[in-house]
Amino acid sequence: MTALLSVDNLRVAYADRSGERRAVVDLSFSVEPGEIVALVGESGSGKTATALAIMGILSSNARVGPGSAVRFEGRDLLTLPERELRDLRGRRISMVFQEPAAALNPVMRVGDQVAEVALVHGERSTTRARDQAIAMLDRVGLPDAATRYRAYPHELSGGMRQRVMLAIALLLKPALVIADEPTSALDVTVQAQVLQLLLELQKESQTAVLLITHDLGVVAETCSRALVMKDGRLVEEASVDALFHAPCHDYTRELLAAMPRLVRPRVVA
Repeated sequence: MTALLSVDNLRVAYADRSGERRAVVDLSFSVEPGEIVALVGESGSGKTATALAIMGILSSNARVGPGSAVRFEGRDLLTLPERELRDLRGRRISMVFQEPAAALNPVMRVGDQVAEVALVHGERSTTRARDQAIAMLDRVGLPDAATRYRAYPHELSGGMRQRVMLAIALLLKPALVIADEPTSALDVTVQAQVLQLLLELQKESQTAVLLITHDLGVVAETCSRALVMKDGRLVEEASVDALFHAPCHDYTRELLAAMPRLVRPRVVA
């Protein structure tokens, strides 16, 4: 099977007052169509920098090193013109951010933000775009979606805002969704609901998911394969079963030792 996403020798560095800080170092991995892969590591391990590089939305003080390649559906995203990247984002590849309150436009109604995805990618009828948005908001479990279409982000709870982010990311059934710590800002009950929803939507559309997390309990419940990062480098890659039962790297064993003992892996077929 041809990989949907193939990251090869990715290097990302950030310039700061002290010089240059390497965030991602010679990272290589792939994601197959319909696969759910975890990218695991502590804060600062390079997970989010990897996601932003794939999406082409790194900050202005970031630099991707020579020799890096990020191939999606056969095209190197690092060399695509911005116009072509914009066309891919939201349509073929999308991202769910860790902090929906920061990612959503605070002065735009949430329904309009969902509908905008359809309008940007070719839908000419604002009525049809609105109908699509309401249907998707209802599908992700936003209560009374037609009414809350007109709500502003600050009028919704954290769990509701994250459901809006899922609606935005999944509206056009992209081939790949990058979910960056999508539940870390939510309480435990809402975390479980959002993860279950993501899995249901992934199964319906056979969307591949790159799930970025520090929580191995989440990995055990949702993923088939895991990539472990430390200090910007990939230190282990394994099936979830192998990762939990026969970890190879000391750092992976440290992460597992820090897990609550009640968590047990449920291997995803």
